[in-house]
Amino acid sequence: MKIRSAVLRELGAKMPYKDSKPIHIEELELDAPGRGEVLVKVLAASLCHSDLSVVNGSRPRPVPMALGHEAAGVVMSVGKGVKEFAKGDQIICVFVPSCGQCVPCQEGRPALCERAAKSNEAGTLLNGDIRLHNGDEKIHHHIGVSAFSEYVVVSKHSLVKVTEDLTAEQLALFGCAVITGVGAVTNTAKVPLGSSVAVVGLGGVGFSAMLGAIAAGAREVVAIDINDTKLARAAELGATTTYRSDEEGIVERIMRETNGGFDYVFETAGVVPALEVAYGITKRGGVTTTTGLPDPNAKFELPYVTLTANEKTLKGSYVGSSVPRRDIPHYIQLMKAGKLPVNELVAKTIRLEEINEGFDLLASGEYTRILISFE
Repeated sequence: MKIRSAVLRELGAKMPYKDSKPIHIEELELDAPGRGEVLVKVLAASLCHSDLSVVNGSRPRPVPMALGHEAAGVVMSVGKGVKEFAKGDQIICVFVPSCGQCVPCQEGRPALCERAAKSNEAGTLLNGDIRLHNGDEKIHHHIGVSAFSEYVVVSKHSLVKVTEDLTAEQLALFGCAVITGVGAVTNTAKVPLGSSVAVVGLGGVGFSAMLGAIAAGAREVVAIDINDTKLARAAELGATTTYRSDEEGIVERIMRETNGGFDYVFETAGVVPALEVAYGITKRGGVTTTTGLPDPNAKFELPYVTLTANEKTLKGSYVGSSVPRRDIPHYIQLMKAGKLPVNELVAKTIRLEEINEGFDLLASGEYTRILISFE
Protein backbone atom coordinates (compact mmCIF):
# COMPACT_ATOMS: atom_id res chain seq x y z
CA MET A 1 0.00 0.00 0.00
CA LYS A 2 1.04 3.62 -0.52
CA ILE A 3 1.61 5.71 2.60
CA ARG A 4 3.08 9.08 3.57
CA SER A 5 6.05 8.92 5.89
CA ALA A 6 8.67 11.24 7.41
CA VAL A 7 12.04 10.13 6.00
CA LEU A 8 15.51 11.22 7.12
CA ARG A 9 18.14 10.88 4.38
CA GLU A 10 21.18 12.59 5.92
CA LEU A 11 22.44 12.91 9.48
CA GLY A 12 23.66 16.09 11.16
CA ALA A 13 21.78 18.82 9.30
CA LYS A 14 22.24 22.34 10.59
CA MET A 15 19.57 24.03 12.67
CA PRO A 16 17.06 25.51 12.37
CA TYR A 17 15.47 22.52 10.70
CA LYS A 18 12.69 24.66 9.27
CA ASP A 19 15.37 25.96 6.88
CA SER A 20 17.62 22.92 6.33
CA LYS A 21 14.61 20.54 6.20
CA PRO A 22 16.42 17.24 6.93
CA ILE A 23 13.13 15.33 7.14
CA HIS A 24 11.13 14.80 3.96
CA ILE A 25 7.50 13.73 3.68
CA GLU A 26 7.63 11.00 1.05
CA GLU A 27 5.19 8.58 -0.51
CA LEU A 28 6.46 5.09 0.29
CA GLU A 29 5.38 1.56 -0.46
CA LEU A 30 4.53 -0.43 2.68
CA ASP A 31 4.53 -4.22 2.36
CA ALA A 32 1.77 -6.33 3.87
CA PRO A 33 2.57 -7.74 7.32
CA GLY A 34 4.57 -10.97 7.29
CA ARG A 35 4.49 -13.79 9.83
CA GLY A 36 4.32 -12.39 13.34
CA GLU A 37 3.71 -8.84 12.11
CA VAL A 38 0.84 -6.36 12.38
CA LEU A 39 -0.39 -3.51 10.16
CA VAL A 40 -1.24 -0.46 12.30
CA LYS A 41 -2.90 2.81 11.40
CA VAL A 42 -1.05 5.49 13.38
CA LEU A 43 -3.40 7.95 15.06
CA ALA A 44 -0.95 9.96 17.19
CA ALA A 45 2.85 10.02 17.42
CA SER A 46 5.09 12.07 19.70
CA LEU A 47 8.41 13.76 18.95
CA CYS A 48 11.11 12.47 21.30
CA HIS A 49 14.76 13.32 21.89
CA SER A 50 15.61 9.79 20.72
CA ASP A 51 14.34 10.87 17.30
CA LEU A 52 16.19 14.18 17.56
CA SER A 53 19.46 12.39 18.38
CA VAL A 54 19.21 10.56 15.06
CA VAL A 55 18.44 13.75 13.15
CA ASN A 56 21.39 15.64 14.65
CA GLY A 57 23.71 12.65 14.24
CA SER A 58 24.60 12.12 17.91
CA ARG A 59 23.21 8.57 17.73
CA PRO A 60 23.92 7.45 14.15
CA ARG A 61 21.49 5.11 12.44
CA PRO A 62 21.39 3.82 8.86
CA VAL A 63 19.68 6.13 6.39
CA PRO A 64 17.37 6.60 4.65
CA MET A 65 15.20 5.96 7.69
CA ALA A 66 11.53 6.52 8.44
CA LEU A 67 11.57 8.15 11.87
CA GLY A 68 9.32 7.92 14.93
CA HIS A 69 8.71 5.43 17.71
CA GLU A 70 6.39 6.87 20.41
CA ALA A 71 2.84 6.32 19.16
CA ALA A 72 -0.64 4.89 19.49
CA GLY A 73 -2.99 3.60 16.82
CA VAL A 74 -5.36 0.87 15.74
CA VAL A 75 -4.78 -2.56 14.20
CA MET A 76 -5.84 -2.86 10.56
CA SER A 77 -4.72 -6.44 9.81
CA VAL A 78 -2.40 -9.15 11.10
CA GLY A 79 0.08 -11.53 9.52
CA LYS A 80 0.28 -15.28 9.90
CA GLY A 81 0.80 -16.58 13.40
CA VAL A 82 -0.59 -13.50 15.14
CA LYS A 83 -3.27 -14.43 17.63
CA GLU A 84 -2.74 -11.71 20.24
CA PHE A 85 -4.18 -8.93 18.09
CA ALA A 86 -7.16 -8.47 15.76
CA LYS A 87 -8.50 -5.77 13.48
CA GLY A 88 -9.83 -2.84 15.48
CA ASP A 89 -7.63 -3.33 18.55
CA GLN A 90 -6.28 -0.12 20.04
CA ILE A 91 -2.53 -0.38 20.58
CA ILE A 92 0.54 1.40 21.92
CA CYS A 93 3.89 1.00 20.17
CA VAL A 94 6.96 0.05 22.21
CA PHE A 95 10.41 0.79 20.82
CA VAL A 96 12.17 -2.29 22.24
CA PRO A 97 10.42 -5.47 21.14
CA SER A 98 10.98 -8.60 23.20
CA CYS A 99 11.78 -11.83 21.38
CA GLY A 100 11.08 -13.91 24.50
CA GLN A 101 13.89 -16.32 23.63
CA CYS A 102 17.23 -14.68 24.44
CA VAL A 103 18.76 -14.84 27.93
CA PRO A 104 17.67 -11.32 29.06
CA CYS A 105 14.09 -11.98 27.95
CA GLN A 106 14.03 -15.31 29.76
CA GLU A 107 15.39 -13.59 32.86
CA GLY A 108 12.43 -11.20 32.78
CA ARG A 109 14.46 -8.25 31.45
CA PRO A 110 12.89 -7.63 28.01
CA ALA A 111 14.35 -4.09 27.82
CA LEU A 112 17.71 -5.79 27.22
CA CYS A 113 16.46 -8.15 24.49
CA GLU A 114 19.50 -9.11 22.41
CA ARG A 115 17.63 -9.55 19.12
CA ALA A 116 15.90 -6.18 19.60
CA ALA A 117 19.22 -4.42 20.19
CA LYS A 118 20.63 -5.81 16.94
CA SER A 119 17.56 -5.11 14.82
CA ASN A 120 17.09 -1.60 16.23
CA GLU A 121 20.70 -0.72 15.44
CA ALA A 122 20.40 -2.19 11.95
CA GLY A 123 17.15 -0.33 11.20
CA THR A 124 15.04 -3.45 10.62
CA LEU A 125 12.08 -5.14 12.23
CA LEU A 126 12.75 -7.78 14.89
CA ASN A 127 13.09 -10.55 12.30
CA GLY A 128 15.62 -8.56 10.26
CA ASP A 129 13.19 -7.65 7.46
CA ILE A 130 12.37 -4.23 6.00
CA ARG A 131 8.80 -3.45 4.92
CA LEU A 132 9.26 0.12 3.64
CA HIS A 133 10.40 0.98 0.11
CA ASN A 134 10.68 3.92 -2.24
CA GLY A 135 10.75 2.12 -5.56
CA ASP A 136 13.69 -0.28 -5.33
CA GLU A 137 15.22 1.65 -2.43
CA LYS A 138 14.82 0.16 1.06
CA ILE A 139 13.84 2.61 3.81
CA HIS A 140 15.05 1.61 7.26
CA HIS A 141 12.75 1.34 10.27
CA HIS A 142 13.41 3.53 13.31
CA ILE A 143 13.74 1.25 16.35
CA GLY A 144 11.17 -1.15 15.01
CA VAL A 145 8.31 1.33 14.65
CA SER A 146 8.76 4.31 12.23
CA ALA A 147 5.72 5.99 13.72
CA PHE A 148 5.86 9.26 11.75
CA SER A 149 3.89 7.45 9.05
CA GLU A 150 0.23 7.07 8.25
CA TYR A 151 0.52 3.29 8.55
CA VAL A 152 3.27 1.01 9.90
CA VAL A 153 4.07 -2.68 9.86
CA VAL A 154 5.63 -3.76 13.14
CA SER A 155 6.47 -6.96 14.97
CA LYS A 156 3.69 -8.15 17.27
CA HIS A 157 6.32 -7.93 20.02
CA SER A 158 6.43 -4.14 19.55
CA LEU A 159 2.80 -3.67 20.55
CA VAL A 160 0.70 -3.52 23.71
CA LYS A 161 -3.09 -3.82 23.42
CA VAL A 162 -5.23 -1.27 25.25
CA THR A 163 -8.75 -2.15 26.36
CA GLU A 164 -9.52 1.20 27.98
CA ASP A 165 -11.71 3.77 26.22
CA LEU A 166 -9.05 6.44 25.76
CA THR A 167 -7.90 8.57 22.85
CA ALA A 168 -4.67 7.98 20.93
CA GLU A 169 -3.47 11.39 22.11
CA GLN A 170 -3.81 10.22 25.72
CA LEU A 171 -1.95 6.98 25.01
CA ALA A 172 0.88 7.97 22.67
CA LEU A 173 3.44 8.78 25.38
CA PHE A 174 3.12 5.47 27.24
CA GLY A 175 5.38 3.48 24.90
CA CYS A 176 8.48 5.58 25.57
CA ALA A 177 8.37 8.58 27.93
CA VAL A 178 6.06 7.02 30.50
CA ILE A 179 7.50 3.52 30.71
CA THR A 180 11.02 4.97 30.72
CA GLY A 181 10.45 7.62 33.39
CA VAL A 182 7.94 5.91 35.64
CA GLY A 183 9.66 2.57 35.13
CA ALA A 184 13.00 4.01 36.27
CA VAL A 185 11.29 4.94 39.54
CA THR A 186 9.25 1.78 40.10
CA ASN A 187 11.35 -0.93 38.44
CA THR A 188 14.98 0.18 38.36
CA ALA A 189 15.35 2.20 41.55
CA LYS A 190 12.32 0.73 43.32
CA VAL A 191 11.67 3.94 45.22
CA PRO A 192 9.99 3.11 48.55
CA LEU A 193 7.25 5.07 50.29
CA GLY A 194 8.51 8.15 52.12
CA SER A 195 11.75 8.61 50.16
CA SER A 196 13.27 11.90 49.05
CA VAL A 197 13.62 12.16 45.25
CA ALA A 198 15.15 14.60 42.78
CA VAL A 199 14.82 14.59 38.99
CA VAL A 200 17.46 16.34 36.88
CA GLY A 201 16.16 17.10 33.35
CA LEU A 202 12.52 17.83 32.61
CA GLY A 203 11.73 16.36 29.22
CA GLY A 204 8.96 13.84 28.75
CA VAL A 205 10.95 11.17 30.58
CA GLY A 206 11.93 13.52 33.41
CA PHE A 207 8.39 14.71 33.99
CA SER A 208 7.20 11.10 33.90
CA ALA A 209 9.80 10.17 36.50
CA MET A 210 8.71 13.10 38.66
CA LEU A 211 5.05 12.11 38.44
CA GLY A 212 5.98 8.48 39.04
CA ALA A 213 7.85 9.41 42.22
CA ILE A 214 4.83 11.37 43.46
CA ALA A 215 2.57 8.40 42.68
CA ALA A 216 5.01 6.09 44.51
CA GLY A 217 4.55 8.13 47.69
CA ALA A 218 7.86 9.98 47.89
CA ARG A 219 7.70 12.53 50.70
CA GLU A 220 9.71 15.07 48.70
CA VAL A 221 10.07 15.35 44.91
CA VAL A 222 12.41 18.07 43.65
CA ALA A 223 12.61 19.12 39.98
CA ILE A 224 15.86 20.44 38.48
CA ASP A 225 16.38 21.88 35.00
CA ILE A 226 17.86 24.84 33.13
CA ASN A 227 14.50 26.03 31.78
CA ASP A 228 12.31 28.27 33.93
CA THR A 229 9.14 27.42 32.00
CA LYS A 230 9.60 23.72 32.72
CA LEU A 231 10.41 24.40 36.36
CA ALA A 232 7.19 26.39 36.72
CA ARG A 233 5.26 23.54 35.10
CA ALA A 234 6.91 21.06 37.46
CA ALA A 235 5.70 23.10 40.43
CA GLU A 236 2.17 23.08 39.00
CA LEU A 237 2.31 19.28 38.67
CA GLY A 238 3.41 18.69 42.24
CA ALA A 239 7.17 19.24 42.63
CA THR A 240 7.88 20.33 46.20
CA THR A 241 10.88 22.49 45.23
CA THR A 242 12.65 23.47 42.00
CA TYR A 243 16.23 24.46 41.18
CA ARG A 244 18.13 25.63 38.10
CA SER A 245 20.88 23.11 37.44
CA ASP A 246 23.12 25.64 35.69
CA GLU A 247 23.33 27.94 38.73
CA GLU A 248 26.91 28.34 39.95
CA GLY A 249 27.54 26.21 43.04
CA ILE A 250 24.18 24.45 42.70
CA VAL A 251 25.41 21.12 44.07
CA GLU A 252 26.79 22.74 47.21
CA ARG A 253 23.61 24.79 47.66
CA ILE A 254 21.32 21.78 47.31
CA MET A 255 23.44 19.67 49.65
CA ARG A 256 23.31 22.46 52.23
CA GLU A 257 19.57 23.10 51.90
CA THR A 258 18.64 19.40 51.98
CA ASN A 259 20.97 18.42 54.79
CA GLY A 260 23.03 16.06 52.67
CA GLY A 261 21.11 15.34 49.46
CA PHE A 262 18.43 12.91 48.29
CA ASP A 263 17.75 9.20 48.70
CA TYR A 264 17.07 8.75 44.97
CA VAL A 265 18.13 11.00 42.09
CA PHE A 266 17.14 10.49 38.46
CA GLU A 267 19.09 12.01 35.56
CA THR A 268 17.04 12.08 32.38
CA ALA A 269 18.70 14.78 30.24
CA GLY A 270 21.39 12.62 28.65
CA VAL A 271 24.21 15.16 29.08
CA VAL A 272 27.26 14.88 31.32
CA PRO A 273 26.68 18.11 33.33
CA ALA A 274 23.23 16.84 34.34
CA LEU A 275 24.66 13.52 35.52
CA GLU A 276 27.37 15.37 37.46
CA VAL A 277 24.69 17.33 39.30
CA ALA A 278 22.58 14.23 39.87
CA TYR A 279 25.44 12.19 41.34
CA GLY A 280 26.65 15.16 43.36
CA ILE A 281 23.30 15.65 45.14
CA THR A 282 22.77 11.98 45.91
CA LYS A 283 23.11 11.45 49.66
CA ARG A 284 25.43 8.95 51.34
CA GLY A 285 23.92 5.52 50.78
CA GLY A 286 21.71 6.92 48.03
CA VAL A 287 21.06 5.83 44.44
CA THR A 288 21.61 7.78 41.23
CA THR A 289 19.72 6.38 38.23
CA THR A 290 20.25 7.63 34.70
CA THR A 291 17.91 7.11 31.76
CA GLY A 292 19.88 9.46 29.51
CA LEU A 293 21.17 8.45 26.09
CA PRO A 294 24.13 10.79 25.53
CA ASP A 295 26.50 11.03 22.61
CA PRO A 296 28.37 7.68 22.53
CA ASN A 297 31.67 9.53 23.00
CA ALA A 298 30.57 11.30 26.19
CA LYS A 299 32.58 10.40 29.32
CA PHE A 300 31.55 10.76 32.96
CA GLU A 301 34.09 11.00 35.79
CA LEU A 302 33.27 10.50 39.45
CA PRO A 303 35.23 10.51 42.71
CA TYR A 304 36.04 6.81 42.96
CA VAL A 305 36.14 6.86 46.75
CA THR A 306 32.47 7.89 47.02
CA LEU A 307 31.29 4.53 45.74
CA THR A 308 32.87 2.83 48.74
CA ALA A 309 33.15 5.42 51.51
CA ASN A 310 29.65 6.82 50.89
CA GLU A 311 28.09 3.58 49.61
CA LYS A 312 26.59 5.45 46.70
CA THR A 313 25.10 3.55 43.77
CA LEU A 314 25.04 4.62 40.11
CA LYS A 315 22.60 2.70 37.93
CA GLY A 316 21.47 2.74 34.34
CA SER A 317 17.84 2.28 33.34
CA TYR A 318 16.82 1.43 29.78
CA VAL A 319 13.12 1.60 28.89
CA GLY A 320 12.54 1.87 32.64
CA SER A 321 13.57 -1.77 33.10
CA SER A 322 9.97 -2.36 32.05
CA VAL A 323 7.88 -5.32 31.05
CA PRO A 324 5.58 -3.27 28.81
CA ARG A 325 2.60 -5.62 28.68
CA ARG A 326 2.65 -5.76 32.48
CA ASP A 327 3.47 -2.14 33.26
CA ILE A 328 1.58 -0.07 30.68
CA PRO A 329 -1.92 -1.25 31.74
CA HIS A 330 -1.00 -0.46 35.35
CA TYR A 331 0.22 3.04 34.47
CA ILE A 332 -2.93 3.66 32.43
CA GLN A 333 -5.06 2.83 35.46
CA LEU A 334 -3.04 5.26 37.56
CA MET A 335 -3.62 7.96 34.94
CA LYS A 336 -7.36 7.28 34.89
CA ALA A 337 -7.44 7.53 38.67
CA GLY A 338 -5.76 10.95 38.50
CA LYS A 339 -2.60 9.70 40.24
CA LEU A 340 -0.32 9.84 37.18
CA PRO A 341 -1.36 12.82 35.01
CA VAL A 342 1.07 12.11 32.17
CA ASN A 343 -1.67 13.06 29.70
CA GLU A 344 -0.94 16.69 30.65
CA LEU A 345 2.60 16.55 29.26
CA VAL A 346 1.65 17.20 25.61
CA ALA A 347 2.45 20.87 25.02
CA LYS A 348 1.59 21.21 21.33
CA THR A 349 -0.05 19.29 18.47
CA ILE A 350 1.18 19.61 14.88
CA ARG A 351 0.60 18.11 11.45
CA LEU A 352 3.04 15.66 9.82
CA GLU A 353 4.07 18.37 7.35
CA GLU A 354 5.28 20.54 10.26
CA ILE A 355 7.73 17.96 11.58
CA ASN A 356 10.94 19.92 10.88
CA GLU A 357 9.57 22.94 12.73
CA GLY A 358 8.43 20.57 15.48
CA PHE A 359 11.96 19.33 16.07
CA ASP A 360 13.16 22.94 16.28
CA LEU A 361 10.64 23.48 19.06
CA LEU A 362 11.68 20.27 20.84
CA ALA A 363 15.37 21.19 20.63
CA SER A 364 14.64 24.64 22.09
CA GLY A 365 13.85 23.04 25.45
CA GLU A 366 10.60 24.96 25.82
CA TYR A 367 8.31 22.02 25.04
CA THR A 368 7.90 18.77 26.95
CA ARG A 369 6.21 16.68 24.27
CA ILE A 370 4.98 17.65 20.80
CA LEU A 371 2.37 15.40 19.21
CA ILE A 372 1.65 14.68 15.57
CA SER A 373 -2.03 13.95 15.09
CA PHE A 374 -3.11 11.82 12.11
CA GLU A 375 -6.82 12.00 12.93
